[in-house]
Amino acid sequence: MAGPHRSSRRRGRSEDSLSALLPSYHAAAAFSHGRFNAVPVGETARTRVLLVCLEAGQFIPVHHPGVDLVLVVLEGEGRMVAGGLEEDVHPGTVAVVAAGEARGLLATARLVALTVVTPPPTTQDHAEVAAGLRRGQWR
Repeated sequence: MAGPHRSSRRRGRSEDSLSALLPSYHAAAAFSHGRFNAVPVGETARTRVLLVCLEAGQFIPVHHPGVDLVLVVLEGEGRMVAGGLEEDVHPGTVAVVAAGEARGLLATARLVALTVVTPPPTTQDHAEVAAGLRRGQWR
């Protein structure tokens, strides 16, 4: 895995994992002009860790994947759906969302969040996100 952090790929008993040490998320954060950008930080057979980078106005559509989510806002501001809640978020906000529950994120200012999902999502888990991006709608 290329990037500003150290990582190693290990192959074990039918699992492929990426161990990582990220001394500072600042060097890894990367933004995309057209839509949010998810930067891989590390992954095991049971967990995926990403930096999610959004410019103001960008969003991750509200969706209901079959994975648990922990999200920590590192910088920026926005609005988040987490289960039955919808709240403003800012640096230090922590969200925990159970598998199958609604989640989505709208940046009102440039935003960087660290996410941990378990198990790693499937293509089907991302289908609602892809559809929302095609429609250009957060909700």
